[in-house]
Amino acid sequence: MGIIAWILIGLIAGAIAKALTPGKDPGGCLVTMVIGIAGGLLGGWLGKVVFGVHSINGFFHLSTWIAAIVGSVIVLFAYRLFTGKR
Repeated sequence: MGIIAWILIGLIAGAIAKALTPGKDPGGCLVTMVIGIAGGLLGGWLGKVVFGVHSINGFFHLSTWIAAIVGSVIVLFAYRLFTGKR
């Protein structure tokens, strides 16, 4: 899967990650999209490098979405850690 597909998945995964993690986040829709894109790319990279998967199966496979959502949750927690409470 290419980087464009991971960006598209990341947009949706960011919204899902924000819905899964409780609490109020600083930032709005644009921040959620950026977090989702970064999380989708992180999930794809983790799937390839850390777990030794040559490539995530495809756009509509469950493993692809799980990797993108987990990556988005990781990026969201890091974002909350660095921005703190405002």
